[in-house]
Amino acid sequence: MPFLEKNFPGCRFERKTPVGKKPGPKPNKAASYGKTGKSLIEQIKKELPIALKNEPNRCNLILVFDDLDCRDPVIQREKIWQELLKIPGCAEIEKFVGFAAPELEAWIIADWDNSLAKSSAFRGRHQRMRWWLSTQKHIPFDNPESFSEYDQQRDCCREKLSDALIESSVQDEADRNQPRFSKGLHTPLLLREINPHEVQRKCPLFRTMYNYLNDFCSASSPMTNNQ
Repeated sequence: MPFLEKNFPGCRFERKTPVGKKPGPKPNKAASYGKTGKSLIEQIKKELPIALKNEPNRCNLILVFDDLDCRDPVIQREKIWQELLKIPGCAEIEKFVGFAAPELEAWIIADWDNSLAKSSAFRGRHQRMRWWLSTQKHIPFDNPESFSEYDQQRDCCREKLSDALIESSVQDEADRNQPRFSKGLHTPLLLREINPHEVQRKCPLFRTMYNYLNDFCSASSPMTNNQ
């Protein structure tokens, strides 16, 4: 949400899913991550009708956003789209389904210089992290959305980009007493620092969503968008 609010000030966003945090301790409220895949669709089917009924004529755009986890974006978008069309009141509202591929951390990788390289939490080790990610995990920094491949049995990526970042933060002996990279703590903080113009050069799916929201919010007065 902070990323959307910072980059698209012409829109006002209200998050409708997830309705609750996942179990376990959270470093801060920014660490609440949504459900993905089938579980996200199920929660949308449950929560969106309630929101539209309780707040009629308030929503101008239904924005659904998910980690793609190496799934086919065309198939995944169609699954979500078809479920949205079944929800009463959705047909008349503009809709957009966007993805982070394979995870949100791809955006951080794409703009490393403005995110991890500038973060005080990784000062003195971000270069070692980048070298390890590039040489050991073969992460393409110029095309991070292409990392890993789909595992049909698990319905997700064979390798998680976020796990690679975590491992990179402590793989060097000099860094093993330092805090690990945290998806819950560091990802939302670093997303606030990325330059979207740099990210869209390297991430086609990000570019599609960014350009859509930029056009939509620029052409509109402040409004409410359900996410």
